[in-house]
Amino acid sequence: MPDEIKPNLNEAPTHDAQLAAENIASGEEKAPKVDFEADYAAAQQFSVSEIDRTGEGAAAAEAATAPKYEISKPQETKTQAQPTGNPDDFLELAKEVGNSKTQGITSVTDDLVKQAIEKGQPKK
Repeated sequence: MPDEIKPNLNEAPTHDAQLAAENIASGEEKAPKVDFEADYAAAQQFSVSEIDRTGEGAAAAEAATAPKYEISKPQETKTQAQPTGNPDDFLELAKEVGNSKTQGITSVTDDLVKQAIEKGQPKK
């Protein structure tokens, strides 16, 4: 069922809209009739393209989004932390690192790195 548009001069956003509203209000122009149901039905026809109504649409979308290069699948690995022995072994290193009150790490030296590597090795 068509609805009639009732223009409001105060709500017209542009000069053209104001002129159209004035002409409709004065009777110089007829108010357009709008059929919202028919417009909605027509919009539904355009919402899906012709190619999407067939199997070609899915194939075209797959081809357009396919990766250009072969991507290898990641290998799943399980890592389990092994006990390293006595936790007191790390006490000295923790004290050295923990001496800074403003930062987590003080200056890192080659000796400190060697100590960390040595203490990180599992006992034999």
